[in-house]
Amino acid sequence: MEFALYLLLGGFAGVLAGLFGVGGGLIIVPVLVFSFTAQGFDPQILTHLAVGTSLATIVFTSMNSILTHHRKGAVQWPVVLWMTLGILFGAALGSLTAASIQGPLLQKIIGLFAIAMSVQMGFSLQPKASAGVPGRPVLAVAGAVIGWASAIFGIGGGSLTVPFLSWRSVPMQQAVGTSAACGLPIAIAGALSFAVVGWQDAHLPDWSVGYVYLPALVGVAITSMFFARVGANLAHRLSASMLRRLFALLLLGVGINFLI
Repeated sequence: MEFALYLLLGGFAGVLAGLFGVGGGLIIVPVLVFSFTAQGFDPQILTHLAVGTSLATIVFTSMNSILTHHRKGAVQWPVVLWMTLGILFGAALGSLTAASIQGPLLQKIIGLFAIAMSVQMGFSLQPKASAGVPGRPVLAVAGAVIGWASAIFGIGGGSLTVPFLSWRSVPMQQAVGTSAACGLPIAIAGALSFAVVGWQDAHLPDWSVGYVYLPALVGVAITSMFFARVGANLAHRLSASMLRRLFALLLLGVGINFLI
């Protein structure tokens, strides 16, 4: 039953990854928290397990999404390269930060982030475009900040990268495509860091590699890789304003649930 849930979650997360460039983590983490709670996992580590597993699934989610956006010319690879230099450092630091926070508190922090993202997406709050793409040092620093936050929340960074790139006058479709490409190094660095940080935790359930739960990783990866391509194609064909509002309502509910 749990594995079927992971398959369904992967399909939904894949569509979100391709459509919005958000990596699906904003949905994967809460659902995994609820699932792990129902399975009786230790409350002190189940949130860390959900975040680490989410980052590991985004490795697979992002691959087809990146390929589809690249074929449509929507990835600015020089931006990806320089942001990745900061992302690798920031994601490793973020995993250490998350590991130092107790599970229940980490849930509340993620809940507040989900509510903030619901407001941003629901009202389409985007910073006004300013000057063009910044220089390499600024891109690296932005990557470090985004990587750090993304590792804490278990996301691919799209909800942070897309507004940043839009602010710097990158067209929306290219911002989404470039964000999807940045999500891969975030996910790899974050997942490896969570696996290492949680390696010796005595509270882990069977089939865990540090703070990565393999059954959930496999289930989500199987379906997300296919549906990410579906979402990326839709991103170039549909107006996503209504979907964004529906997704925002879902995030609002998730955030409130985590807080109470």
